[in-house]
Amino acid sequence: MVDSMDLDDRPRGAKRKADALEDGSANQGQPRRIKALDPNVVNKIAAGEIIVAPVHALKELMENAVDAGSTSLEIVVKEGGLKLLQITDNGCGIEKDDLSILCERFTTSKLQKFEDLQSIATYGFRGEALASISHIAHLSVTTKTKSSTVAWRAYYDGGKLSPPKPGQSSDPKPVAGRQGTQITVEDLFYNIPTRRRAFRSASDEYNKIIDMVGRYAVHCAHVAFSCKKQGESSTSIAIQSNATRSERVRQIYGGGVGSELLEFSTSDARWHFTAGGLLSNANYSAKKTTLLLFINHRCVESSNIRKSIEHTYSSFLPKGGHPFVYLSLQIDPARVDVNVHPTKREVNFLNEDEIIQAICEHIRSKLAAVDTSRAFVTQTLLQGGSGGALSTPKHGATATPSKADSGSNRKAATRPYENNLVRTDTNLRKITSMLPPAVTPTSNSLSAKRVGGKLANQNASVDALEYEVVDRHATGCRLASISELRAEVRADVHHELTEIFANHTFVGMVDERRRLAAMQGGVKMYLVDYGRVCFEYFYQVGLTDFGNFGVIRFSPPLDLRELLELAAEQENQSAAAARPSGRDDEEVEDFDVSEAVELVAEHLIERREMLLEYFSLEISPAGELLSIPLLVKGYTPPIVKLPQFLLRLGPHVDWTDEKACFETFLKELASFYVPEQLPATRGDTDEGSVGVSDQNIGLAGDIKALRDHIRWAVEHIFFPAFKGRLVATKSLMRDGILEAANLKGLYRVFERC
Repeated sequence: MVDSMDLDDRPRGAKRKADALEDGSANQGQPRRIKALDPNVVNKIAAGEIIVAPVHALKELMENAVDAGSTSLEIVVKEGGLKLLQITDNGCGIEKDDLSILCERFTTSKLQKFEDLQSIATYGFRGEALASISHIAHLSVTTKTKSSTVAWRAYYDGGKLSPPKPGQSSDPKPVAGRQGTQITVEDLFYNIPTRRRAFRSASDEYNKIIDMVGRYAVHCAHVAFSCKKQGESSTSIAIQSNATRSERVRQIYGGGVGSELLEFSTSDARWHFTAGGLLSNANYSAKKTTLLLFINHRCVESSNIRKSIEHTYSSFLPKGGHPFVYLSLQIDPARVDVNVHPTKREVNFLNEDEIIQAICEHIRSKLAAVDTSRAFVTQTLLQGGSGGALSTPKHGATATPSKADSGSNRKAATRPYENNLVRTDTNLRKITSMLPPAVTPTSNSLSAKRVGGKLANQNASVDALEYEVVDRHATGCRLASISELRAEVRADVHHELTEIFANHTFVGMVDERRRLAAMQGGVKMYLVDYGRVCFEYFYQVGLTDFGNFGVIRFSPPLDLRELLELAAEQENQSAAAARPSGRDDEEVEDFDVSEAVELVAEHLIERREMLLEYFSLEISPAGELLSIPLLVKGYTPPIVKLPQFLLRLGPHVDWTDEKACFETFLKELASFYVPEQLPATRGDTDEGSVGVSDQNIGLAGDIKALRDHIRWAVEHIFFPAFKGRLVATKSLMRDGILEAANLKGLYRVFERC
């Protein structure tokens, strides 16, 4: 019989601990001893629960400032609050004797005994915020009370006073300062590298800070808020103390929601609550619900309230639409438990379902009352007519004209003359749809377009561009030369032509080879040299946005000398082809390509700092082209013209005079941005033109893509831009536009027939 000592009573498959495998292990069944954690470890763990991100530290500091009776809060942030987080208020301040225990845990002026939680009316009560921050950041406090003659500054580390520099005293130092408190938090999470590395980007953290500041700015009436990044003069949020709540919503969340707000308030004595706030009406709809929820003046989150409000709005908004709601809920403090979350983000209160139902019923009745009148934005299709413009209301809208309106309609019911009607409807058939489709270009026209395969292919790769919005503020230009150039454009303005462009209707493309398009202005039809107009437009954009251009970045960078050499060789070939047959090579010598390339490259590299600052043209010291200026979004300049543009910057730009330099450079830049002339289609060629070769058939796809891109850009980018920004000049009137037809003249011709 097997001895019982040889049996293993554990279930099969159970793993043994490592120490159980050791022979003679006498301590296998004994538990580990319990030890008290080091206070430093305890404080860091508590700090990690309370201060999860910079926005939570700011939230605690803002609540302390409002509790102190502040009427103005100034917030400065650097690197999303990880490097610097500073808040300055004008509250009552802190007494000097209290600075020694200010950052110790569970030291507070708002709570004395546990029963006080039942009637707590302040934001903070535990006394853990500053203590937690001091354990994971470098904290300094500058404060002054009304009765104090000086301000006092103290530094904290690990909850205790610390000297500002080694060897100095840790006692608070008297300094100059205004009444209130300034708290500076530097190097947040410096001693918790894992938490510090978890933040993806400083911009994301800054956006969270802006969102939190905006919420409290809406809620805290009679308190001014300002928030900005360190080193920047402009503020992201700037709210005056006398601004109304509706004005605060408009300034922070935009005029779209600010003009569609409804005030509401409700209460119920049975459930001991009072609710009020602002909500968007049925005319406003967003992709995401914005809920600013404050319970007893504390910014919290509640999934139950959010879902109930969204369900209420689902009967009034289109599918996928979401509202904006600011809700301030006041509940008897004895019925609210605020101590349920480390960051006080959530609270519990009695009769939650009944209170939510009462609020949603009031919101539903408020929306139903307003929904009897809905505003619909319509677009007039007939422009410029005298009383002939019609607007069609959207489906579901009802129109009930008043007596005054009906009377005015009877007065305007006189039928206008047909020769004065402006027949323009951009929704109808275009002239381009009546033209024959483009076919493969001929060999003669295609041969001129093969200039560097790598550059030519980039013209058709418009979709490959990726736009990125950078956080860069516009800089004002105070150069006298730029002001003079702008004044020259304004002095040469042709007011009538500018008005025509501002109110024109695009008709269609006429000839890509001659760069002609048709537009209608009033009762007249015009042929427009869009190449000439684009040159004028891009030159004016260069003057208007001087020093604030966008950037087209090349990845990988292009070799500047290689591009210049390509353009110089093309110049030599063009000069040789244009040379008269009676003259030999000795009479007209070709210029030295390498010498010209090196001379222009040295000029551009030497002035690379000026080119980058004023024109966003970045060139490395080694001669690499990193970026060129971006003048208009959605349109790719003809990259095939880039070598010629760079080469012309040498001899065709006057580098000796500031005004002449800027003028000639911007004109060369405008010429570079002008759409290139496209090869003629078969319908545009002569009868004796040769057929299409196999080599040219391979280029048909690239030319077609380029043609489609230019047609789309002319209709959807250039001409809409001409409406808003073009200042038509007298020179443009002379050589850029031609009146092709006049409706009144056509009627006279038909009357004679």
